[in-house]
Amino acid sequence: MISAPDQLRRPFVFERDTFAFANGLVWRYRFDPVTGAMTTFYSNPPPPFTHRCFTMVRTVRQFFYHARFDPELPAVEEQTYRALIREVVSRSPRKPGLERERIVIPGYDCLRSFSRAREPLLKEGCGGRWASYFVRSHWRMVAPTTRRHQEQMAQQLRDALCERPAPAVHLYRFPRVTINHGILLFASTESDRGFEFDAYDPNLPELPVKLAYDRAARSFFYPRAQYWPGGPLNVYEMYIKGLY
Repeated sequence: MISAPDQLRRPFVFERDTFAFANGLVWRYRFDPVTGAMTTFYSNPPPPFTHRCFTMVRTVRQFFYHARFDPELPAVEEQTYRALIREVVSRSPRKPGLERERIVIPGYDCLRSFSRAREPLLKEGCGGRWASYFVRSHWRMVAPTTRRHQEQMAQQLRDALCERPAPAVHLYRFPRVTINHGILLFASTESDRGFEFDAYDPNLPELPVKLAYDRAARSFFYPRAQYWPGGPLNVYEMYIKGLY
């Protein structure tokens, strides 16, 4: 049996393996500088590409698991690229493919340059909004989430970076859904305080973000962003066995 490290012969690199475009936000968020209270209002005009965070995370992982870019080959016509993208996203987001079975994307050196040049095709390939709502593992959000579960999840994600690179995770609060979002992890560091994971956030494509786990609190923390005031939340891993 071939292990994931043998199948994936290089690490995930943020500057190469992520989309250059962002998942748009239907809402705009305003945070009170004193209380931290959040108010929302509609984006005007509304962005055309929204509610795709989970599909973008899945597609980025599928390209990392199943595609190979070759800038030495000549670029091809749009219809051929569309077919290649469709083939990549039809592959499993749970298991990396063998190197010899990877789908070759000609004319580009990485996913970021490909998505910058062929943004409409990649957006089309990610799928519709419905695919972000109907993810197999979303049922886990409504189940009770204990501190023991989050402690185990932190170690699971740390191990996953070696066993199944680029783990995808769901960030959520429930029953008051102040965040319901997907990101992709690609590195971690450990300290006496806990873990800090480097992540790709499809809402924020410019730079990596940090997801922290605090051992004492047995809780994950996500920093403030344009759509989230910052603070503790719950996490579970997506695209693994069974109902996940």
